Amino acid sequence: MADYSISLAVSNDAVRHCYPVISQLRPHLSESEFVSRVSIMRHEGYHLVYLEKNGEIISVAGYRFSTMLSRGRFMYIDDLVTDEPYRGKGYGKILMDWMFQKAQDAGCNQIDLDSGVQRFDAHEFYFRKKMKIISYHFTKKIK
Repeated sequence: MADYSISLAVSNDAVRHCYPVISQLRPHLSESEFVSRVSIMRHEGYHLVYLEKNGEIISVAGYRFSTMLSRGRFMYIDDLVTDEPYRGKGYGKILMDWMFQKAQDAGCNQIDLDSGVQRFDAHEFYFRKKMKIISYHFTKKIK
């Protein structure tokens, strides 16, 4: 599994390069909508990171740092996806471990993420990473 690199997508071209993988998790977004949203989200503290091997994007994640009264400083993982042919080969683990280290370096108390109730394979992965279900996430659409 050697010969991979992990980089932040800081340009629109790098963000666009991540689209084929992220679209597997966020199929409702067109490429232009994805690039536009990431551009806006970067100003709100969002970071898009990707694992690349031999010029091919394998895994993509999006995260941000925040602070709340209930948990102190934490990293929130918005997005985490590995290209379908590479799932189960350890690339998601590498990217998750990279984010765990970033959170630790940033002085975070914990890492949080939400995962759709139907994503059973993802849940198994999170459990293997020693993550726990600690709450329900409730939402109400207003538009």
